[in-house]
Amino acid sequence: MIKYFLLSASFFCIAGLSNAQVDKIDTDRPDQTESAVLVPKKWIQFEMGFGKQVNNSTENEFQHPTLLSKYGISKRFEFRLITTLQTNTDQNNPALKQSNTGLMPVEIGAKIALWEEHKLLPKTSLIFHVGIPRFASRYYQADHLAPNFRFTMQHSLSKNIGLGYNVGAEWDGVNKEATWIYTFAPGFNISEKWYGYVEAFGFISKINRAQHSLDGGIAYYINRNFKIDLSSGFGISKEAPDWYIAIGASFRFKTGK
Repeated sequence: MIKYFLLSASFFCIAGLSNAQVDKIDTDRPDQTESAVLVPKKWIQFEMGFGKQVNNSTENEFQHPTLLSKYGISKRFEFRLITTLQTNTDQNNPALKQSNTGLMPVEIGAKIALWEEHKLLPKTSLIFHVGIPRFASRYYQADHLAPNFRFTMQHSLSKNIGLGYNVGAEWDGVNKEATWIYTFAPGFNISEKWYGYVEAFGFISKINRAQHSLDGGIAYYINRNFKIDLSSGFGISKEAPDWYIAIGASFRFKTGK
């Protein structure tokens, strides 16, 4: 799958030059803040990433890869599919010392545009997914469906500075209690090709102590339809993961007139 992704990305790196009239690709990675922008109608977009997260000195998570596939149904509706191949290791757990690798529950969902930015009113969209436990490797299967949602907001502070933030909730398919999500991410156009951001984000629930983290990253636009990214972050609360690092690539192409 990775080989075909890279071959396709290389093709669209060249083919993207013929779509100069289209706005630059807008993605939901690499930050934790989802974008309020939808994929254009009849366009397909793929966002792939590889990452490592260290939860403590003995627990590691590897995503290799995670893939978000999106298709623009209309100007206000986007179909979404998320697949993640993950490996977990835990030196304190004998069952995991050799690691477990498998498919996380496949998530199916959508992004709906609610309203455009107007003065103090941010551009806002709603994203929702449902994780399907049957579509997962045995080790990663949950007991029930695992829904999540978030409202995504964006402000244009100037020509080169923007502010994105999310609020929402997710359920893990095991516990009935929701985990609430927040993100806050100023972003900066460093140049026509380079983009950077810093971010605060966290997860709050009644079951576990709150997790608060900081991260940052950069992205480079190879052309309007293809970009690559690098990001990293660390926990600032005791229960948050120690650190993570991720690299990724995103591209899109039009499927019809």
